[in-house]
Amino acid sequence: MRLARQISAFAVVGAFAAIAHYGALIGLVELAGWRPVPATLVGYVAGGLVSYLLNRRHTFSSDRPHQEAGWRFGAVAGVGFLLTWGVMRLFVDALGAPYLPAQIVTTLIVMGWSFLANKLWTFGTGR
Repeated sequence: MRLARQISAFAVVGAFAAIAHYGALIGLVELAGWRPVPATLVGYVAGGLVSYLLNRRHTFSSDRPHQEAGWRFGAVAGVGFLLTWGVMRLFVDALGAPYLPAQIVTTLIVMGWSFLANKLWTFGTGR
């Protein structure tokens, strides 16, 4: 599959995952009074579920069994979760940045990590 098509599909899937992530983040902060860092971690999990299902099928067209791809995706997502926590803590808690712009920068960083790791390892054809 051509790289440009994969990146385009990853971006579209990312938009759906971002809706889930940002929806949870904003809802928990604005409606439930949560602090931004824990709220974004809940949002990250919600977006991750959307991301796995759509990327497996539409971005990477993987036939790797769920029992293998699932734990790999979980490991990649775990690193992304830690990156999200660390970058948001830095921007929001240490530097006092507003949480939404901080989340946008964090999303871009984690997106780059996730695309490469999932393409090369989670859904890649090599075993």
